[in-house]
Amino acid sequence: MKDNEHREYRKSSIKIGKNAFILAFIILLVLMIVSGVLTKVIEPGSYERVQTEGREMVVHGSFQYSQVPAYPVWRWFTAPFEVLAAPGNITVITIVLFLIFVAGAFTILEESGTLEALLRLLVRRFKGRKYLLMAVIIFIFMFLAAFLGIYESLVPLIIFIIPLAHMLGWDSMTGLGMSLLPLAFGFSAAVTNPFTIGVAQTIAELPLFSGAWLRIIFFVIVYILVLLFVRRYAKKVENNPEKSLVFKEDQGVDFALSDEEPESETAGRQVNQALIFFAACMGIAILFVLVTAMMPSLSDYAFPLMALLFLIGGIGAGIITGMGGKRVLKSFGTGTLNMLPAVLLILMALSVKHIVDNGGITDTILYSASSFISRSSSFAAAFFVYLVTLVMNFFIGSASAKAFLMMPILSPLADIVGITRQTAVLAFDFGDGFSNMLYPSNALLLIGLGFSVVSYPKWVRWTIGLQGVIFLLSLLFLFIAVKTGFGPF
Repeated sequence: MKDNEHREYRKSSIKIGKNAFILAFIILLVLMIVSGVLTKVIEPGSYERVQTEGREMVVHGSFQYSQVPAYPVWRWFTAPFEVLAAPGNITVITIVLFLIFVAGAFTILEESGTLEALLRLLVRRFKGRKYLLMAVIIFIFMFLAAFLGIYESLVPLIIFIIPLAHMLGWDSMTGLGMSLLPLAFGFSAAVTNPFTIGVAQTIAELPLFSGAWLRIIFFVIVYILVLLFVRRYAKKVENNPEKSLVFKEDQGVDFALSDEEPESETAGRQVNQALIFFAACMGIAILFVLVTAMMPSLSDYAFPLMALLFLIGGIGAGIITGMGGKRVLKSFGTGTLNMLPAVLLILMALSVKHIVDNGGITDTILYSASSFISRSSSFAAAFFVYLVTLVMNFFIGSASAKAFLMMPILSPLADIVGITRQTAVLAFDFGDGFSNMLYPSNALLLIGLGFSVVSYPKWVRWTIGLQGVIFLLSLLFLFIAVKTGFGPF
């Protein structure tokens, strides 16, 4: 009888909790209704748009109010399904397939013992130096996001960091604090991020990546704050596990390493070969992601390729360990079913923008805000650019899409109100990213939470204090930028 036939397979740890799902569902449903109500009370309008190097940009000064579109109330509630066939649906379908592929592959990795082998290796290597490992992991996530703009493609790694955090004596929240939190904050504390700084500076006609010195200082401070925040919480959980904000939720998932080694040399060799195969697939994926950071034109392929290689790596690992085709297929199906509630939440989150766009009020909101900014003082203008970006980020998650929508309007406004265009870009960057970790309309936040037992309300409760500190820090740096004439212009 084969060794793997004696192996006990674990229940998949990727499964959104019932209470977490219900809370997120209610919150998103309310947001959908509020967005729909806004389409009834705000007068619709639009800017003219032109194609520039294959990207659509608005024409400053071209805004005009328009007739109210025929958008019935019942379509607010069908919007989560309409996004699958709406313009830009390729992105939506890619996200859904990404979730299915990653959840299915991860379940195979769990049941084959490959995940446990990986965690054993890491725990053994960093035994006694786990806080150093925490600092390194947080830095890597922040660095890749801030300097290379790598964000979506690193989200799959969250599902490895969470069980690793448990192996090291912490909890699921700490795992998210080591991965999802620094990933988003690094993207926001951008230094040479091509999707925020790069696009915004190009539209503002600034030298590419100019003014990096101030952004590097900001990045270092944010890194220290994030590290201290997560480390402090982890130490509290380590000293008293019941202090964990998700103590009860974590009890329902088995993250502990088994005491048993593989039953035979053959079984151990199979698992090691599976680990090598999966690591090779991830290595190829990460290499391609790094290439896309240097060649933004390929960035649209990074997310689906990461998901595809994750799937290939997971299935390959299952076959190598001798699970057999039927068990691999069953494991993949289990992971997929566990992820379906999260898929629904993602579609609901994406429908918020769909509702606002169909109501024709996206441009109206931007026009009203820009009119207000044009009458403000210098620091107030920089602050309001920040706030406007925060508001627009609720409806439009893509950083580059917001840049093409907003920067053609904000750049000339900066000249009018007496702030440098570099300051406007800095305000845009701050407003674009940090709120991603608060807004339930952000698909990537829901994806990250969907990989864990952490509910949205508990996530907000844990991070809101840090968000407040970062908000004040952002205002301080905007004040410095205004007072110093942060440039070159």
